[in-house]
Amino acid sequence: MSEAVTGQSTAIGNTGISVPPICFGTSALGDMPATYGYEVDEERALATVRAIFDGPYPFFDTSRTYGMGRSEERIGKVIRERGGLPVGVVVSTKLDRDLDSGRFDGAQARRSLEQSLSALGLDRVDILHLHDPEYAANPDEVTAPDGSLRELMRMKEEGIAKAAGLAAGRVDVMMPLLKAWDFDALITHNRFMLTNRNAEEMVAYAAENGIAVLNAAPFAGGALAKGTADATRYVYQVADDEMLAPVRRVEEVCRRHDIPVGAAALQFSLRDPRIASTICGVSKPKRVAQTAEWATWPIPDAVWDELLALPYDAGDPEATRVYDPG
Repeated sequence: MSEAVTGQSTAIGNTGISVPPICFGTSALGDMPATYGYEVDEERALATVRAIFDGPYPFFDTSRTYGMGRSEERIGKVIRERGGLPVGVVVSTKLDRDLDSGRFDGAQARRSLEQSLSALGLDRVDILHLHDPEYAANPDEVTAPDGSLRELMRMKEEGIAKAAGLAAGRVDVMMPLLKAWDFDALITHNRFMLTNRNAEEMVAYAAENGIAVLNAAPFAGGALAKGTADATRYVYQVADDEMLAPVRRVEEVCRRHDIPVGAAALQFSLRDPRIASTICGVSKPKRVAQTAEWATWPIPDAVWDELLALPYDAGDPEATRVYDPG
């Protein structure tokens, strides 16, 4: 029987930050129906943030672009109603390009941070990631001497962020940056889960080089949590039968052993010692409690043998995705 996940924390290098094994992704709390296929109103979002703050894993990840700023604004409302950030809550957000122009130089990075701090009601954050450099209109702006990456490192030097991270999709974009810059952490999403291992090489590299891996979207955008009977999307794209076939294979194993498919999907990430924390997207309070329950659901070793023997894809699962922050 694999060990149940408890409240142990993992240090992020020598930054002084320790993170719990689960983090909650808050993009859906910004109301992004184009990505998730459903709406999230403000009261539901606020109730979910409160549940994260009061739960066993008080760690959240957000971004300036999630819902055109609504995610950070809604989190900020709860921070303000609590009279400030509660003790023990870990904050992760991101530097983002200008969504209209695609500009992503140092000045834009500074502007993004200022907007984030204003929305959240904070003067600093724990982890600050450079976000989605592959979508910059001019990639050279990211790595130039006056670019967004250099500005990120300055922000860490200034103490505005304790840890500097890289959060992107494409592994081929991330790897050269990870090798050239001194990152403390990275976020990969949809690329290290039961049905896909596109980020395996990057996860191994990070572990060997002291970069904390925050593994996001273990549920493939919801399909490995809701199940194929209810899921209409896979990795944020409208799903056809071919896309859902790998999920159905996981479901079949879990069904025979009476195990929630979400528990298996989550624990695949949690049980890997190379993963510092697993980022699970939530859009309602009960999902916060359900995630904690899935984290400790008993799964026998024999079931893991079956699950890990299933075929999986190693290609980029979002190769055909059209990104829409709405």
